[in-house]
Amino acid sequence: MTILTTARLRLEPITADHYERMRTLNTDPEVMTYLNAGQPEAEADTRAAVTRITGRWAEWGYSWWALIRLDDGEMVGMACLQHLDGDKDKPHEIGWRLARTGWGQGYASEAATAIVAHAFEVVGAPAVVAVAHPDNAASIKVMTRLGMHYTGMARHYDLDCVVYRLARA
Repeated sequence: MTILTTARLRLEPITADHYERMRTLNTDPEVMTYLNAGQPEAEADTRAAVTRITGRWAEWGYSWWALIRLDDGEMVGMACLQHLDGDKDKPHEIGWRLARTGWGQGYASEAATAIVAHAFEVVGAPAVVAVAHPDNAASIKVMTRLGMHYTGMARHYDLDCVVYRLARA
């Protein structure tokens, strides 16, 4: 499993060791505003996510990373490279979820930049997409900062989403 490092973060593959911090993130109503229909995630769903993530690491060689701040070791969020809707026949997707303690500090952009480079240079993805709730201005800002371009609206993860795309140069 691949560990990525940026100036301020260590991206380490999510394992059962990250469950408690994931649980905190996934039950914070503010973090979940644009995810899971705005509802905190049930404990069983977080446990199932850990199982699914570790399985995808084994099968695909990529999935969700825990974003660990280098200066203090705090897990400030999660970010991913996966297939859209979990379907291997669909494009590679990047995504992120940050704890409130990580908001507004550029961690999502920093992690996403490293993941895009990994997707293009190591995985060989021809393009990456990202999706977000149309009202999630912070995520859309990250997408545009990465150089992604709006391609339209589509339904993913049982939500109507904006879709952004970035092709490998």
